[in-house]
Amino acid sequence: MTGRRSADGRRKLGLQGEEFAAEHLVSAGYRIVGRNWRCPRGELDLIAEDEDVIVFIEVRSRRNTGTFGSPEESVDARKQKKVRDTAQYYLYLGKALERKVRFDVITVTFMPEGKFLALNHVKHAF
Repeated sequence: MTGRRSADGRRKLGLQGEEFAAEHLVSAGYRIVGRNWRCPRGELDLIAEDEDVIVFIEVRSRRNTGTFGSPEESVDARKQKKVRDTAQYYLYLGKALERKVRFDVITVTFMPEGKFLALNHVKHAF
Protein backbone atom coordinates (compact mmCIF):
# COMPACT_ATOMS: atom_id res chain seq x y z
CA MET A 1 0.00 0.00 0.00
CA THR A 2 2.96 2.33 0.48
CA GLY A 3 3.58 2.48 -3.29
CA ARG A 4 -0.01 3.53 -3.89
CA ARG A 5 0.22 6.35 -1.35
CA SER A 6 3.51 7.44 -2.89
CA ALA A 7 2.01 7.53 -6.41
CA ASP A 8 -1.02 9.43 -5.10
CA GLY A 9 1.31 11.93 -3.41
CA ARG A 10 3.28 12.46 -6.63
CA ARG A 11 0.06 12.95 -8.61
CA LYS A 12 -1.22 15.47 -6.06
CA LEU A 13 2.12 17.32 -6.16
CA GLY A 14 2.00 17.31 -9.97
CA LEU A 15 -1.52 18.73 -10.06
CA GLN A 16 -0.55 21.39 -7.53
CA GLY A 17 2.47 22.31 -9.65
CA GLU A 18 0.32 22.56 -12.79
CA GLU A 19 -2.07 24.86 -10.95
CA PHE A 20 0.80 27.15 -9.86
CA ALA A 21 2.12 27.12 -13.45
CA ALA A 22 -1.29 28.02 -14.90
CA GLU A 23 -1.71 30.87 -12.41
CA HIS A 24 1.76 32.14 -13.30
CA LEU A 25 0.97 32.10 -17.02
CA VAL A 26 -2.36 33.90 -16.60
CA SER A 27 -0.75 36.58 -14.43
CA ALA A 28 1.89 37.04 -17.17
CA GLY A 29 -0.83 37.67 -19.77
CA TYR A 30 -1.08 34.23 -21.37
CA ARG A 31 -4.43 32.67 -22.25
CA ILE A 32 -4.75 29.02 -21.23
CA VAL A 33 -6.42 27.06 -24.05
CA GLY A 34 -5.79 23.51 -22.84
CA ARG A 35 -4.88 21.50 -19.75
CA ASN A 36 -3.79 17.87 -19.67
CA TRP A 37 -4.68 17.41 -23.34
CA ARG A 38 -4.39 13.72 -24.18
CA CYS A 39 -4.28 11.73 -27.39
CA PRO A 40 -2.81 8.37 -28.41
CA ARG A 41 0.61 10.04 -28.86
CA GLY A 42 0.87 11.48 -25.37
CA GLU A 43 -0.18 14.32 -23.09
CA LEU A 44 0.40 18.07 -23.10
CA ASP A 45 0.38 19.55 -19.60
CA LEU A 46 -0.59 23.11 -20.54
CA ILE A 47 -1.34 24.79 -23.85
CA ALA A 48 -1.45 28.58 -23.89
CA GLU A 49 -1.44 31.52 -26.25
CA ASP A 50 1.16 34.25 -25.84
CA GLU A 51 -0.06 36.88 -28.29
CA ASP A 52 0.02 35.08 -31.68
CA VAL A 53 2.13 32.12 -30.50
CA ILE A 54 0.82 28.76 -29.30
CA VAL A 55 2.94 27.70 -26.34
CA PHE A 56 3.18 24.09 -25.25
CA ILE A 57 4.29 23.97 -21.62
CA GLU A 58 5.79 20.93 -19.92
CA VAL A 59 5.34 21.28 -16.16
CA ARG A 60 7.67 19.47 -13.75
CA SER A 61 7.16 19.46 -10.01
CA ARG A 62 9.60 18.16 -7.43
CA ARG A 63 10.21 18.22 -3.74
CA ASN A 64 13.54 19.81 -2.85
CA THR A 65 15.10 16.73 -1.29
CA GLY A 66 18.47 16.73 -3.06
CA THR A 67 17.73 13.45 -4.87
CA PHE A 68 16.67 12.68 -8.44
CA GLY A 69 18.26 15.88 -9.83
CA SER A 70 16.54 19.10 -10.79
CA PRO A 71 13.11 19.15 -12.40
CA GLU A 72 14.63 20.77 -15.52
CA GLU A 73 16.94 17.76 -15.97
CA SER A 74 13.95 15.44 -16.15
CA VAL A 75 12.85 16.95 -19.48
CA ASP A 76 15.31 14.87 -21.47
CA ALA A 77 15.59 14.41 -25.26
CA ARG A 78 13.09 11.53 -25.22
CA LYS A 79 10.50 13.62 -23.35
CA GLN A 80 11.09 16.60 -25.65
CA LYS A 81 10.45 14.42 -28.71
CA LYS A 82 7.24 13.06 -27.18
CA VAL A 83 5.98 16.58 -26.43
CA ARG A 84 6.88 17.78 -29.94
CA ASP A 85 5.11 14.81 -31.56
CA THR A 86 2.01 15.30 -29.41
CA ALA A 87 1.99 19.04 -30.15
CA GLN A 88 2.24 18.32 -33.89
CA TYR A 89 -0.84 16.09 -33.62
CA TYR A 90 -2.68 18.80 -31.63
CA LEU A 91 -1.88 21.36 -34.34
CA TYR A 92 -2.92 18.94 -37.09
CA LEU A 93 -6.29 18.23 -35.46
CA GLY A 94 -6.89 21.94 -34.92
CA LYS A 95 -5.89 22.78 -38.48
CA ALA A 96 -3.30 25.11 -37.00
CA LEU A 97 -0.10 23.78 -38.58
CA GLU A 98 0.80 27.26 -39.83
CA ARG A 99 0.72 28.83 -36.35
CA LYS A 100 3.90 29.97 -34.61
CA VAL A 101 4.76 27.63 -31.75
CA ARG A 102 7.07 27.58 -28.78
CA PHE A 103 7.99 24.96 -26.20
CA ASP A 104 8.45 26.10 -22.61
CA VAL A 105 9.20 24.28 -19.38
CA ILE A 106 7.90 25.44 -16.02
CA THR A 107 9.41 23.86 -12.96
CA VAL A 108 7.77 24.08 -9.57
CA THR A 109 9.81 23.16 -6.51
CA PHE A 110 8.30 22.35 -3.14
CA MET A 111 9.90 21.93 0.28
CA PRO A 112 10.11 18.29 1.48
CA GLU A 113 6.97 18.81 3.58
CA GLY A 114 5.07 20.13 0.52
CA LYS A 115 5.23 23.91 0.97
CA PHE A 116 5.79 25.92 -2.25
CA LEU A 117 9.42 26.98 -2.71
CA ALA A 118 10.01 28.28 -6.25
CA LEU A 119 8.73 28.47 -9.82
CA ASN A 120 11.00 28.79 -12.85
CA HIS A 121 9.66 29.51 -16.36
CA VAL A 122 12.09 28.60 -19.15
CA LYS A 123 10.90 30.04 -22.47
CA HIS A 124 12.07 28.40 -25.71
CA ALA A 125 13.29 25.47 -23.61
CA PHE A 126 13.53 23.15 -26.62
